[in-house]
Amino acid sequence: MRKVYLLPNLFTSASLFCGVFAILNVFNVAEAGEGETFRYETSCWLILVSAVLDFFDGWVARMTRSESSFGVQFDSLADLVAFGVAPAVLIYTRLVEMENRHAAEVIAALFVVCGALRLARYNVQKSRVEKTSFTGLPIPAAAGVVVSSFLFFQSIDPEWNAKFVLRVIPIMMVVISYLMVSTINYPSLKQLKLESRRQFDVLPLLVVIAAIVYLLKNSIPTLVFAGFAGYVAWGIVAHLYQRLFKAPKLEADAPRTHAEKR
Repeated sequence: MRKVYLLPNLFTSASLFCGVFAILNVFNVAEAGEGETFRYETSCWLILVSAVLDFFDGWVARMTRSESSFGVQFDSLADLVAFGVAPAVLIYTRLVEMENRHAAEVIAALFVVCGALRLARYNVQKSRVEKTSFTGLPIPAAAGVVVSSFLFFQSIDPEWNAKFVLRVIPIMMVVISYLMVSTINYPSLKQLKLESRRQFDVLPLLVVIAAIVYLLKNSIPTLVFAGFAGYVAWGIVAHLYQRLFKAPKLEADAPRTHAEKR
């Protein structure tokens, strides 16, 4: 293994650390029995930081041409912890606090299992099918929807957040679990190919993004939630459009057989 292979795996390790710390932070709140919302928010932010690190480990691997089979497997294991187990533990603990234990057990188990299936399918299809798009909702996006929704509704009204967790999140978790194992295509950020662009092209973009984030720093939970929700909706809308409009057109344009022509 060349030394350069260590760089993307360091990002993966950092992502895994954030996921583990998010889980431990939730356990600390549960043991204290205080229901500290701030600690739950910290776990949400740790999972989001893990998602950012997960993006950069793949980008660094492509930029340095240091992709490896070990890196793919290690990345999937880290993703299962950070984006499968961590969000499931977070939601399970919150639902149990609200005396909804049976729903919490089913939802947490379903989310983790579907996340594991999604990662296993990705590892198998990575070199053949999922080069420019993802088949099914990527597990980092699934976790992002869960934790960003928690942060968004908490920023609006803590009382509404309690209602949201109890009534809406169980349904949302089931839908997201299904989307992970579905055949709906989602765009991949690999299409941006930032590693092939010149530094002068990328730097202004990063400066603009940083400026926007700074100006809208008080609305970051809203922006993050809107981004993840928009990504999920984009895949569903595009899939429905393909099924309703493109499929009939393709059938109409298909060459007819000799029997059909008669």
